[in-house]
Amino acid sequence: MRTFLLLLVGCVLSACASTPLPPVDPNMAWVDFQTLTGKLVMAERLDGQRVADGRYFQVTPGGHELMVRFDFEVIVGGRSLFSDPQERLCYITLDYDNFQPGQRYRLQARSLGFNAYARLYNAQGKVVSEERLVNCLP
Repeated sequence: MRTFLLLLVGCVLSACASTPLPPVDPNMAWVDFQTLTGKLVMAERLDGQRVADGRYFQVTPGGHELMVRFDFEVIVGGRSLFSDPQERLCYITLDYDNFQPGQRYRLQARSLGFNAYARLYNAQGKVVSEERLVNCLP
């Protein structure tokens, strides 16, 4: 039974991973994700509405509120051979008022200790927005 469940989970995950991204619409702005210190950054909400595909945001020009899910690990009780890292889940919200059509942006989430942060970079690598709200679960 356990083998069957593992096989089923593997099939479901591989099906999600093999779904291609939609074509980039030149009339929209595209937001990619990056993390150097975490495990996962995924799109959660765009202007308060859940997104269908958490791998990216594709937004109309103008202002938008972006919310991402950010998962990372923290070491509790100091670093030792016997301390296991604990998962931390944060929802990070940021606003940007000037998305441009046909432009690519990069939302970078990072952690420092128990805290989570995010920055939005334009195509030239300039920071155009930072986190406005961070809500974390243990």
